Amino acid sequence: MARFCTHFVILSLALVLASCRNLPGASTEVERQEELRTPAYSAEVQEAEYPAIRTPKGADRLDLEQPLRCFVNWNTQQMISTIPYNLKAFNLVRNGNNDMLPRFEVTGFSFETMPAEKALLKLTKEAGIKLVAKDAPYTGISADNLRGELSEVIDVITEAAEVYYTYNATTKTLRINRKANFSLYVPQSRPILLAILDVLRGAGITDFTADFDDYTITFDADYELRNKIQNLISYFEENPILITYDVRVFTIYPQAEQDIEWQNLLRVFDTGSVKTAKSGVLGRILTTSNDINIASLSAFLGNQARVVSVAEGKFVVPNLWFSRFDIGKCAARSSLEADLSILAKSSYEQNDKIFADITLEAHDGEITHFNVRTKLGENLMIIGIPNEILGVDNPKSETIVFMVPRIIKTLRTSRHLENNM
Repeated sequence: MARFCTHFVILSLALVLASCRNLPGASTEVERQEELRTPAYSAEVQEAEYPAIRTPKGADRLDLEQPLRCFVNWNTQQMISTIPYNLKAFNLVRNGNNDMLPRFEVTGFSFETMPAEKALLKLTKEAGIKLVAKDAPYTGISADNLRGELSEVIDVITEAAEVYYTYNATTKTLRINRKANFSLYVPQSRPILLAILDVLRGAGITDFTADFDDYTITFDADYELRNKIQNLISYFEENPILITYDVRVFTIYPQAEQDIEWQNLLRVFDTGSVKTAKSGVLGRILTTSNDINIASLSAFLGNQARVVSVAEGKFVVPNLWFSRFDIGKCAARSSLEADLSILAKSSYEQNDKIFADITLEAHDGEITHFNVRTKLGENLMIIGIPNEILGVDNPKSETIVFMVPRIIKTLRTSRHLENNM
């Protein structure tokens, strides 16, 4: 029964629960009402057929991130830098319109282990609200004696089921969905923006749009992803460290198809230039002093092989987070290494030590993996990756990945800041 009041309508929704179980094949009252509304016929819907026309490659390859991502100044690398940012710039906003729900009061709404859409159907039908559940069924939940305004009770149910809702007052329609569209406004700092993009990719999330003018990232998110993003925002208060990697990828074609004699590094360069060498599932990772850099490495390899620079770029790893660098973003689409990615989790430790968990991946999965500890000012070099793993048997070739870690310390401030690098 509904009773009209001066300020709002009181909607009493007392649910009487049966003490016995439903018999096999029996249905609840709500299910019977749904069956009555279901047409007694079915129709086959055929999708329209379109010719296999695709977006031209030139348009498809337009990438606004590339100028920011794929340039490294190897001559002026600063090992430690500080970036101030305004914490208020971090803001996660849900997009779209959501009208106010009718002013009804709910008194004593209870249910036992019921999918969220059925609980909401029971709740909204007396208010004359149409319910649309786009991707049901949802999580089964229970509640006892929920009270308050209709909007408050719906908030409780949707939060418990981890679904979002929107209400259209014109059509009196409540829509529920597992995902909603969000925009994350980040500080006007390019390294911080890159860090968040790389963390999203590190979590396997690639369906987002970055606006490099107003520093926003827009994406669809379920509750799990939304919570991850909120945790990332909270992270910057407690762990204001970013580890950034400058990367150069080479393909080398050994002379007479002989193996590269990497042992010669120890003769060509001063003692101690190669600090450590560690084997992975495939290949090895070296830590080196800065005596072995892009120029000196190219000169060393040039005596034994034809050296082709495939790509260079940078990616950012927030302390203790996973980030991904897709080499194909900075390489020619036709190159062998276009499908390669570097997945890294790093931490900055005492005495300027960096611990790195680095995985080299191809389209089909992991190629090799390394755990390595290095000191700030030292470089990392992955060697011994035969391109046979990429499906190329001839001519004999290898992929080399050269990485220089740097540290960015973020500094929270309340001042207004201009864009910074």
